[in-house]
Amino acid sequence: MCAILGLVTDKDNASLTMYNALTVLQHRGQDAAGMATLQNGNNLNIHKDNGLVRDVFNENSMISLKGNIGVGHTRYPTAGSYNYEEAQPFYVNSPYGIVLVHNGNIVNVKQLREEIEKEDYRHLKTSSDSEVILNIFAHALQENKSLELSKEQIFKAVDEVHRRVQGAYSVIIMLLGHGLIAFRDPHGIRPLIYGSKSNNKYMVASESVALDCLGYKVERDIKPGETIFIDMKNDIHFHHYNQSHSYSPCIFEYVYLARPDSVIDGINVYQSRLEMGKKLANKIKQDLTTDELDEIDVVIPIPDTSKTSALPLSIELNKKLREGFIKNRYIGRTFIMPGQKVRKKSVKQKLNTINLEFENRVVLLIDDSIVRGNTSKQIIQMARDAGAKKVYFASASPPIRYPNVYGIDMPYVNELVAHDRTVDQIKQEIGADKLIYQSLDDLKASVKKYNPEIDTFDCSCFNGEYITEGVSVEYLKKLKDIRKSN
Repeated sequence: MCAILGLVTDKDNASLTMYNALTVLQHRGQDAAGMATLQNGNNLNIHKDNGLVRDVFNENSMISLKGNIGVGHTRYPTAGSYNYEEAQPFYVNSPYGIVLVHNGNIVNVKQLREEIEKEDYRHLKTSSDSEVILNIFAHALQENKSLELSKEQIFKAVDEVHRRVQGAYSVIIMLLGHGLIAFRDPHGIRPLIYGSKSNNKYMVASESVALDCLGYKVERDIKPGETIFIDMKNDIHFHHYNQSHSYSPCIFEYVYLARPDSVIDGINVYQSRLEMGKKLANKIKQDLTTDELDEIDVVIPIPDTSKTSALPLSIELNKKLREGFIKNRYIGRTFIMPGQKVRKKSVKQKLNTINLEFENRVVLLIDDSIVRGNTSKQIIQMARDAGAKKVYFASASPPIRYPNVYGIDMPYVNELVAHDRTVDQIKQEIGADKLIYQSLDDLKASVKKYNPEIDTFDCSCFNGEYITEGVSVEYLKKLKDIRKSN
């Protein structure tokens, strides 16, 4: 889920633009942040640390990050540990000097680590799968025996990454003396988009909102398996991997991860969430009796992601929409906080109730999803403490029953409240009077409506169907062990 960013401009102040863009993308990762810049083609500057963008970078660090080409990253930990060594960008000096930022997760990482150390003879310093991609790319470039490095050889090295790596990855690479490279896995699971400004300035980012806010014209999403290369003359080149795969972006981007003002794979996130709300309203009408529908006094969204879906839902149900929870905007997203104890502690600090919206009322709470159930359980109890007579709860996405292995922090299935539970059992676990889930078909229809060209979506956390090779029982067991140790 990390945010990645690449920039090519005509002045040595790329870091200032990247700082502003990374703050816009802060919602994608709060664990660490980093930037690297390239000045005069070969002078490399890197600064990274644990923390939010505003805390990692100060006046001195920004002054030191001179250059007209740069890459940036905000980290959301899924694989690896939560220490400084895992912060990106990653750098290797052989060959040429390569700096990489990555969003996603590799499923055959154990095999690749062994190959890299025993066959490629390269040393890995961290447990991050991003470093694995970096070294595979570096090894492929090292196979080039000529003194000059052509764009065809760069594209060939990216193709080697596609050939060896299984999983989800959007990657941006800064290659010293040569330029900026960006590519997306052959399924297009994790997002990546690029835009331009006058004088051949380019930005590549995880979400379109970063381009919009910095005045860049959105060109288009990078296609699954596509590579773009911006050379030192600021000329842009394109290459497509010749192995065909299904176009399968992660549907959870539209449910929760992305900002509503982003457009991903041609789909307006805000519009897709409005549609989710309409379809969820119809599901509520199906699941509740006439008497249960009639007794609902008010619809209350749980800030912030569910607000968009709650609006059309309230209209369809002809119920008042009210703001019953106030969010402390200085607390991060609990879903992406490292560690269960931190998440549990943060919910009460993050939300507070407006009691008059709950007193002596039957309330229908709307959330985008229910993952571990801890937040939902505490929020329902907060509603009861505020005076609610009954608390109905509806989720704009289906039950999350399976681990996500493509870059979202859901690997340990025993943490998922819906795993091996019926809807009625989940209702009892979180303490709701009624619980309604969106159907998977309705969720897919809500998103696909705005881009029928997409073949399918990665819905693995809902249906357990993984679209890449390498997701075996053994792999899922290994993820469980990593999660427990972290």
